[in-house]
Amino acid sequence: MTKYKFTAAQAKKFNKYGIDLTVYGEGFPGANVIHVSVKEGHFQEFYDVKSTYIYYIIKGKGTFFLNGQKVEAKETDLIVIPPKTRIYYFGKMEIVLTVSPAFKEKNERHVRFIDKKESPYFRKK
Repeated sequence: MTKYKFTAAQAKKFNKYGIDLTVYGEGFPGANVIHVSVKEGHFQEFYDVKSTYIYYIIKGKGTFFLNGQKVEAKETDLIVIPPKTRIYYFGKMEIVLTVSPAFKEKNERHVRFIDKKESPYFRKK
């Protein structure tokens, strides 16, 4: 039987380098849809060798760094990132992320960890 509906209660939830993720449709090969909650930023620079990452900003604003290029993002913006593009970002945002084809850990490459002080929003306390 084909599964048509994926709920938050069934989704995998975890925190990864500063972002809270709720992964819908895990195991579906075509794509993943992930709810991403960002309070300060994603403190890992990474890239995927096979998948396109499509970020739709539901709420808030932030700054993506894509292959070192600064890209500002706000509510209703769509950020489309092709494979092999280095990614990290800062801000306070609620995002829907579609990864196609679906995320596979073996295709993700870690570049470096990001210090919070690199954020354009960083304030000394």
